[in-house]
Amino acid sequence: MTKNRNIVLALLLGLGLISFGLAAPQTGGYHLLKKMVIGGEGGWDYLALEAGSRLLYVSHGSAFEVVNVDTGAKLDPIPNLKGVHGVAFAPDRGRGYISNGRGNSVTVFDLKTRAVIEEVSVTPGQNPDAIMYDAVSGRVFTFNGRTANATAIDAATDKVVGTVDIGGKPEFAVTDGKGLIFVNNEDKSEIVSFDAKTLDVKKRWSIAPGEGPSGLAIDLKNKRLFSVCDKVMVVSDFENGKVVATVEIGPGPDAVRYDPGTGLVFASCGGNGTLAVIRQESADKYSLLETVPTARGGRTMEIDPKTHNVFVVVAEYGPAPAPTKEQPKPRPSVVPNSFQVLVLGK
Repeated sequence: MTKNRNIVLALLLGLGLISFGLAAPQTGGYHLLKKMVIGGEGGWDYLALEAGSRLLYVSHGSAFEVVNVDTGAKLDPIPNLKGVHGVAFAPDRGRGYISNGRGNSVTVFDLKTRAVIEEVSVTPGQNPDAIMYDAVSGRVFTFNGRTANATAIDAATDKVVGTVDIGGKPEFAVTDGKGLIFVNNEDKSEIVSFDAKTLDVKKRWSIAPGEGPSGLAIDLKNKRLFSVCDKVMVVSDFENGKVVATVEIGPGPDAVRYDPGTGLVFASCGGNGTLAVIRQESADKYSLLETVPTARGGRTMEIDPKTHNVFVVVAEYGPAPAPTKEQPKPRPSVVPNSFQVLVLGK
């Protein structure tokens, strides 16, 4: 009987009809590793990782929350901000810069202590949104939604030194590391490049079929830009200003990141609560590798180049307030203490 039973088992295993040790399927792709609960109230916008300190800065209400990505420890936030949007780091100067949309200003803080140093007006710019630091020029740039321009601030003096006419509402921006800045023009569905030192616009090109681009990322090696629009990511060659590829993604993206260590591109899509993971097969060929569930409203994100983990900010939503003349389509309210960062990885 034992001999016959072993023969039957061997036949079944060979046919793949039974198996052992596979009761719990293994997840090979990106998935939720943990949640870093921050709590509190209010909405959010950008988040950014300061690589030197391993601190993740997350905009939240009238503050920037600060979390250690290795330990999960929550540090004291940078409070009393005015319509907070983004943060940029100048590690060579030991300073950070926060854009205040309602304050038409930039808050300058010490990277080590996170103590506020001063507040710099970006006038005539209004409603600064995205913000970045360019080490080549030693300048901080704010991208001002209401005045369709960019403000240049000398990081050595923290004084405004000029503006750039974007010709439409600027969204996220990146640098090529050689003094050339690229920014999405949401109104005209184009990319604008300008010189960080002279502030002269160098080139403009359409990213059709993409419309209303928000997030922007860069691949320095292959000289490619990634712009995310509703349901599509557009890849363009930043040397000749031409679109080379498109990839279908989810609705409502607001951020995109390229990881040179893995050759993956990530787009956070708040409209359906997903993270699009895209494989770079060559400079001009891309494919959607997987679509990872996050949560409703998870539209902004950051990556960790050390661990290759992805951070997506989410919260639970309650009912939307009643429409008003000023806010005919109000956003749903955020459930108190539900604000958190999802950490996704392999």
